[in-house]
Order: sequence, then C-alpha cells, then structure tokens
Amino acid sequence: MEEIKRTVLRWTLANATEHGGKASSKAVMGKILAELPGWKSRIVELSILVDQIVDEVNRMSPEEQQFQIKKVGLPERKSEERRGLPDLPSLQEYKTIVTRFAPNPNGPLHIGHIRAALLSHEYARRYQGKFILRFEDTNPENAMLEMYEFIKRDLRWLGLNWDEEYYQSDRVEIYYHHAEQLIKSEKAYVCDCDVEIFRKLRDSGQPCPCRGLSASENLIRWQKMLAGGYTEGGAVVRIKTDLKHPNPAVRDWPALRIVKAPHPRVGKKYPVWPLYNFSAGIDDHLMEVTHVIRGKEHEVNEERQRIMYEHFGWRYPTAVQYGRLSMPGVELSKTQTMEMIRSGRLSGFDDVRLATIAALRRRGFLSAAIRQMIFDIGLTPVDASLSWETLYAYNRKILDPIAGRYFFVANPVKLLVRGGPKLKEARLRLHPGKPEMGERVLPLSFENSSLVFYISRSDASVLKVGDTFRLKDLMNVKLESMDSVFGASFHSLEVMDVPKFQWVSGGAVVLEVIKPDASVETGLAEPSVAALKVGDIVQLERYGFVRIDSTIPKLTAIYAHR
Repeated sequence: MEEIKRTVLRWTLANATEHGGKASSKAVMGKILAELPGWKSRIVELSILVDQIVDEVNRMSPEEQQFQIKKVGLPERKSEERRGLPDLPSLQEYKTIVTRFAPNPNGPLHIGHIRAALLSHEYARRYQGKFILRFEDTNPENAMLEMYEFIKRDLRWLGLNWDEEYYQSDRVEIYYHHAEQLIKSEKAYVCDCDVEIFRKLRDSGQPCPCRGLSASENLIRWQKMLAGGYTEGGAVVRIKTDLKHPNPAVRDWPALRIVKAPHPRVGKKYPVWPLYNFSAGIDDHLMEVTHVIRGKEHEVNEERQRIMYEHFGWRYPTAVQYGRLSMPGVELSKTQTMEMIRSGRLSGFDDVRLATIAALRRRGFLSAAIRQMIFDIGLTPVDASLSWETLYAYNRKILDPIAGRYFFVANPVKLLVRGGPKLKEARLRLHPGKPEMGERVLPLSFENSSLVFYISRSDASVLKVGDTFRLKDLMNVKLESMDSVFGASFHSLEVMDVPKFQWVSGGAVVLEVIKPDASVETGLAEPSVAALKVGDIVQLERYGFVRIDSTIPKLTAIYAHR
C-alpha cells in the first residue's frame, strides 16, 4: 500500500506543478490507471486515496510541494509526452547527465529566457541526472537582491526543481584562484591599455604592450588590482588567444575587470569581478556540467570558453544550441523594463503589457501550456517567430475542458422584456460539456412586471427594432424599442437559429477587466462571479478567458485571450 501511496503522491505533485499548485483528482486517476491498470478492479479504493492525497497536496504551500518533490521525486514521463525533444548527443560519454540554468538576477524572466531552463531541466530528469540552478550575479552594478527569490518563484511555478543551487557572488575566490593559475602559466595577462588603443591593435592582429610582460610582472599587476590600486576601467585580465583568429571578438578576450560598486549580496568585499565567459566556463567545469543547452547567439562565447578550457587542459562540455525564438512584445530588454517600472510607466514586473513569466501567470496562462509549447518547439536550430496566437492555442487547449463558464456584459445596456414567464432564476451548467462540474444560479429580477436584463453594448449595437435574438440558454425575445433602455417582448423558449447574447439580471456585480494593453473595460457579471477567488481562471462566455486578480476593494479580472 505504501508503494501505491508514493506513486499517487508523485503524480499529484507533477499535476500540481503544471497547474499553479492545484492538482486535479481526475487527471491523477488517469495517470495512475495508465501506469497501473491492475488497480481498475479496486477503483473505489484508489479514488478515495487519490482524493485524500490531492487534497493534502493542494493545501501545501509551493515550498512544501517542492520539498515533497525532492523527497519522493516525480514520475517518469513517457516519450510521447516529450514531443519535439530528441535525445541529447554524446550520452554514452557521460556517467551522469548534468545540465544547468544560469540566470542573471538583473530583472524578471520572460518567455524568451525560459527555453533554456525548461529544456535543461527536462533533459536532466529524462536521464535521471542532475539539474543545477546557478545565479550568474558577477555584475554588482545590475544584480538585484529581490530577483533571486523572484526568479526561483517563477521557476517553481513552471514546474522546475533543482538539485543544487549556486551564487557566483559566493565563488569569487575560486575565480581569483583560476585567474592566478592562468597568469602564472602565461596564458593570461593584466592589461592597462586604453580601451580604444587596445581595440585598434586587436583588430589589426597586433599585441598590446602588456601582452609581452612576464608572469611575475603580471602577478604584481594582479595583486595591484586586488588591492584597489587601479581605477575602475584601469585594468583588465585578458585571456591569451591567437591574435590572428578570424573573429576579432575572440582575440585576447577580457576575463576579469574592476568594479567599485557594492554588490547587493556581498557589498564591497571584492574589487575585481569576473566577466561572463570566465566565470561561466570555470563553473561549468567544476560543477561537471555535461551538456550546455543554449541559443546559438552564444557561438562566440563558446569559442572564447573553448580556448580557456585548452589552457587549463579541460574537456569542454557538449554544447547543444538552438535557433533564436522571437515573439512580439518580448523585444523589451530587462534594462528598458526596469527603467519603465521606475518611471511609473509600468506597474511592476507583472504588468499585463509585459511578456514576463509573472505577467503571463497573472493573465491566466498555465505553466503546463508554456512547458508544452517549449517542448514542441524543442531544439530546432532554425530561427523562428512565435506568435501570441500560438501561445493562446496551447493555453486554450488545457483551459477549455476545465474552466467554468460565466456571463459578463461589458458596457451594459438595460433591456426590459414584457410578457415573459414568471421565472425567479435560471440554472445553467458551469461547463456545457461537463454536468459533473455542477450549476450556477442566475437570479432574475422584475421591474413593473417586465423581466430586467442587461446585454453588452457591442451586442446591442448590431440590433434593430424587429430583430429576434436569444438571451443565451434562457429565452428568445423580439426587440421593440431602442431608447436609453431597450424594450422587447417575450417570443419563445425553444432554441432558435437567431443571434445569441450573454446577459445578466438580478444581483449582477460590477467587474473590471484589465486588457493586455492595460486598458480597463467595465461591465456586469452574474452573481456567481463574486464568489470566485483570486487566481481562479474562468471563461466569460463569448468574451474570453480571464483570471480573477482581486476581490477587494473591487472585483477585477485580467484578460488572457479568447
């Protein structure tokens, strides 16, 4: 019995990570029965167990769920669940597969960043390997203290858990040690040349005067750097390369530089900080990373790092590169985003106009949809443009079968219907195709014996006197007048081939919907919407999917897509 409990817990945790921390008993049951068909004969017993564990997991905080994942692990996915992902190359050359995701904590993650994270994590789990989270925070000038936890929260929401966690700002002494090794072996030197003079010499394939200094002279200069003897920008450590290399950017590239600004984690403890290729290259070796999965824009970085690896006598990891993935609205850099937030032009990292993971989560996109889209794109080396419509389609495919339906009328127009049946309420399904989801109740109100409804102004604008239309799932009416309050007469109850409009009546609540451009549309929603909780994702019929963003002091929702 303990083994089946463990299996149920694993599938429940997996389902919860894909759906914002809330698992579905039905989905978990399906996975268990597919894996262990023998339990079909004990389905009642299994159902009770699944409901119990799902309830326990859904009550856990994200941190508690991650702890349980580390404790019991996640189930192995079948190959068909990893569409678009070929096997990694050179698997036979490594005993254990190790991948990493190495974000810079200088801003929030957006959808362009997470491809490397999701693919690296997925491959590590596929091969029962190790996945490392490494914060590349060696630029004190742009590292942001709040971003460390912010990024980890985004990664957990995406379903990622990691085996080891590192901060490069804790590893500066390691980089100093390796820099000194290269200087002693005359594979690196301290350069105090003017940047423009060095660039001209480099571009013409000529050495700068510092390149020919002895190891002992360079070690003196290195100690001077560490002692604060140079001004910021006054000296850099350069890695020696072939000065005739066809790409000038690879020639004698800079490895460490002086930064006077305090670091948000370690203050002014270190005057010299490594640049990306030096720290990333060293860490990939020391952490025994076997496969570096990243965009092909890193080709020059790889060339630089390979030269450094040759200097140390190390073997370079297997590089797996994919093509660029562009998406409208993601062109905004982290620097531009931060500038706009500070100036007040954006409300925060989850402003709905952004394509940050936080903004997508706030709009109602599911982590499972984002994951599957990235897995389907896979490792293709071809540059591609990803449309918002594609992301909408992935999200809709998951949401449509599970999202409750509700009525909302934007910019409402009052409609009085005379001669209708004396109904007190309408009972409509929460989901037209799933009666097991239950019903919601829409009270009906009267005014001078006429039924009172509200329809959206956009629907009202297409009507003319004499038109017959259907108040969705309720009755057909015939329009008789179009004054400030529309008037209509009851026509019939049976379904007709006429336009269908959503509506609200008694007890309707004011709902503000924030659109992706940050504009706000106000309308009336059926009373049941007031009982929804922050984070609930529902479909407003004939309007679109929304996520409830606040209930106090007012009811607001964020528009996701149709």
